[in-house]
Amino acid sequence: MSLLEVQESILETVSDGEPLAVPRMRPASGGPHPLIVMFMDKPGIREALRAFGCRLAANGYDVVLPDLYHRHGRMIGYSPAELAADPGAQDQLMTLMMSLTDDGIQNDLDAALAAVSADRPAGSVASAGCIGFCLGARAVFRTMMRLPDQFKAGAMWHPSFLVDGEPDSPHLTAGGLAGSLYAGFGEADRMMSVASMQPFIQAVSALGDRVTIDILPGADHAYTWPNAPTYNEAAAERAWSQTLALFGGVLGPARG
Repeated sequence: MSLLEVQESILETVSDGEPLAVPRMRPASGGPHPLIVMFMDKPGIREALRAFGCRLAANGYDVVLPDLYHRHGRMIGYSPAELAADPGAQDQLMTLMMSLTDDGIQNDLDAALAAVSADRPAGSVASAGCIGFCLGARAVFRTMMRLPDQFKAGAMWHPSFLVDGEPDSPHLTAGGLAGSLYAGFGEADRMMSVASMQPFIQAVSALGDRVTIDILPGADHAYTWPNAPTYNEAAAERAWSQTLALFGGVLGPARG
């Protein structure tokens, strides 16, 4: 089937008293299309995320991307070239990432949902999916746990921060996960190794066939992004196929 034409816009809203931009990518016609919330990774809002969202939208999804760094500025983000050119960028991004909290991200999610709901038929966001990269994978988990009746499918790409020392660590609470999950781990991930993620992997594997744990051969962290030095096309395309199968199976046909 041919891909759909995509329409892009930015929803403007407020979260925790600060302006929040929510890039939106959706099919230009038809609908309502299944809603997907996309959670960013450390480099922030940038062209690679926009391109990924457009690819999802071209396959029939209404995609929204909350700007999680909005408390520090509008749509802060760095491409690999920009990171290489700015010696202080990595330190800034680390500071921004460490400022994020589960509660703050969930507040941003709620604001984004309210904004997109105002532009969709009543009740059409009652069933949704979510996808996240690196730190965004933790947001996927928190979202599915907090809103299980709404978020019935989630995809994690090169996940991070799923095993920590807190009582509510994802690996300790995963037994309560109600939805369907895809988690694509890079076999050669040097930032969050498969070994370090084993407590979470074991916890969700016990949930049965509604969870797919995918160890992607030879893939490093951030295997997703074509312009990144760690891009792994085979891993990214396998994760893509698994994610589309998940969303299509749980949320229904995406096109139309």
